[in-house]
Amino acid sequence: MSSTTESGTTPGARPVIVVGAGPTGLLLAGDLAAAGVPVTLLEKRGAGISNLSRAFVLHARTLELLDARALADDLEAVGRPLERLRLFGKLTIGLGTLPSRFNHLLVLPQYEVEKLLHRRAADAGVDFRYGTELTGLAQDADGVAVHVRGPAAEAGTLRASYVAGTDGMRSAVREAVGLPFPGRSVISSVVLADVRLAEQPESLLTVNAVGDAFAFIAPFGDGYHRVIGWHRGRAVPDREAVTLDEVKEVTRCAFGRDFGMYDPRWMSRFHSDERQAPAYRVGRVFLAGDAAHVHTPAGGQGMNTGLQDAANLGWKLARVAAGHAADALLDTYHSERHPVGTSVLRSSGGIIRLAMAKTPWARAVRGALATVLDTVGPARRAVTGRISGIGYRYPAPRGSHRLTGRRVPDVRLADGGRLYEALRGGRFVLIAPRTATPPAAGGTDPLTVRHWASSRRTALLVRPDGYAAWAAEAPGPDAVREALRAQLG
Repeated sequence: MSSTTESGTTPGARPVIVVGAGPTGLLLAGDLAAAGVPVTLLEKRGAGISNLSRAFVLHARTLELLDARALADDLEAVGRPLERLRLFGKLTIGLGTLPSRFNHLLVLPQYEVEKLLHRRAADAGVDFRYGTELTGLAQDADGVAVHVRGPAAEAGTLRASYVAGTDGMRSAVREAVGLPFPGRSVISSVVLADVRLAEQPESLLTVNAVGDAFAFIAPFGDGYHRVIGWHRGRAVPDREAVTLDEVKEVTRCAFGRDFGMYDPRWMSRFHSDERQAPAYRVGRVFLAGDAAHVHTPAGGQGMNTGLQDAANLGWKLARVAAGHAADALLDTYHSERHPVGTSVLRSSGGIIRLAMAKTPWARAVRGALATVLDTVGPARRAVTGRISGIGYRYPAPRGSHRLTGRRVPDVRLADGGRLYEALRGGRFVLIAPRTATPPAAGGTDPLTVRHWASSRRTALLVRPDGYAAWAAEAPGPDAVREALRAQLG
């Protein structure tokens, strides 16, 4: 890969290679290309979007990040909103009171997300290399040499300043930099099937756990449904073939009926692991999505966490690659996202363990938790904040304003617009008091300046990923300028 820039790229921007064209890699590559950074996206699969999706929901925080890229409304048009997330038994989480424009789950298969992200990345100028597999890499002071095997099994080497591994649980990038992937298998012999149903479930997402079995049913929107099921007494190797009768039996155990499923177009078996890489950065190489962390599908947080990883890494890598920020900015990717990955492992693991509860005391704990979440507001808000993604905050320097590091909601601005519309240029947004005269921002400045629609006197600098970089109450012009120098260079 050459460092020669193409039309629309930032002169002097250093190139990046992204490995893996799933949702995480597509969003990251698209963000970098939109910021003017030359990007090559390697994918060992052939061209085309697979419809064998495992993910079926987008949470509020992910939808907010997609809104900041003018993508959320397109997905809302093809997905179906759901205001309550059922976790197991009678435990449901209401989402209607989430402090977000997207106070719901959006139910749609992963391939719909991939199609939209692929189109955006292609339009931004990403160089797609399908049928190309990473076989190794070597770093030096100036960049990374990426060794690949192409569609005709030919060997070659590409060169970039940075590499991002978004190539899934069996990441070749992670292996190439020698990172372990500690953890363990949580449940084995989980069956998956895409089937038609003679009887439609009562709810859009159907989930239940009874005794020794649990099952999940979600619609594709094309007449087929995805069924995921597990039975404690059916532990066989992943390689053993799945039959429709087995899927029906597991479903009947969990729901009391099999909904008349028929005409399977695809069936498989897998095991679910909990693993996390100890570092998300090794020199010039980064990990995101399933390459960095994997966990159970409980709560539907997998694809969402990966997309949020990409949104965090993308703007930082773009600024450093273009020479607008110091390399130290890239260290904050690990310090901010690794704790989130750990939290997701714990929450999804807790849900699946409670769903699989066998002993009387474990089932008693499950019942008590359901009661607490149904009656105690702070506990319910904490759980919905974690599962939806809007409750996470990033570390802030000691003595910072209480908003620093927090996700900023989609506030209304004085010009009639919304914050997440103002973020669509990939810039920082300074929201100033209406009476203040903030610094002017030019066309090439990484800053957009707006005013509060209200009489609020807080000055708030919002990062491109929607988190507060700095805030102060009624600061003077010098304090604002100093904050902008510190954050933007």
